[in-house]
Amino acid sequence: MAGRDILSQILADLRLGIGLFTRLPLAGEVDMQRGASSAWAWPLAGLLPAVIGLIAISVSVWLGLSAGFSAALGMALMIMGTGAMHEDGLADTADGFWGGWDPARRLEIMKDSRIGTYGVIALLLTLLARWSILSSLIAAGTVWGPLLAASVLSRAPMVGLMALMSPARPDGLSRAVGRPDLRAFGIGGGVALVVAMALTGWAALPASVAALIAAGLLGKLAQSKIGGQTGDVLGAAQQLAEVSVLAVLAAYLF
Repeated sequence: MAGRDILSQILADLRLGIGLFTRLPLAGEVDMQRGASSAWAWPLAGLLPAVIGLIAISVSVWLGLSAGFSAALGMALMIMGTGAMHEDGLADTADGFWGGWDPARRLEIMKDSRIGTYGVIALLLTLLARWSILSSLIAAGTVWGPLLAASVLSRAPMVGLMALMSPARPDGLSRAVGRPDLRAFGIGGGVALVVAMALTGWAALPASVAALIAAGLLGKLAQSKIGGQTGDVLGAAQQLAEVSVLAVLAAYLF
């Protein structure tokens, strides 16, 4: 009975992670009761949008389309699968951090749905970086492992930032979900690393370090700019971590 309860809890946590961080349809209502306690499973939730994108990439390559077009198609479907949540967070973070003169104004800008110059530049640079690396991986015929590994490794730092940093505002997704503890971060990070190593071997180790460094530097910047983390900051951390992981894996695998 205990084993069945544990399995049921694991599945519930995965379901919650998918409900929070993707736009994929789920039958029935998502149970929000465990909240931040399910954070360990958030990295695994990133696998589903990645698989959808990879299937599209594989079909595109099979049809004889170029690596560049296949990369763009895969990215489009992955972004649609998450509702551009992380990309939106990156744009809002860039606009707020460099568009405001004090924490209150920065948070106000980050909450504004409109995108500014800094947000556009941040999106263009990260999208271009992801497209360039994915195109190279597709051309080399080794895209599945790196992209799946990047999907899990880039989401683990979000749990760490939530565990180590206080919310910068009294409302929003970050506050509503709750604050996970370091145990959830340890389990989630460990699971992500095991999955990444199974997919890419020892290259997953420096890639995970790169993800942590990228997210950690952003966390320090967020602390100085707004006094904590927000959902936008978490999304920006995922984007920077994903680019970092892909870059390191591409360097090691080529």
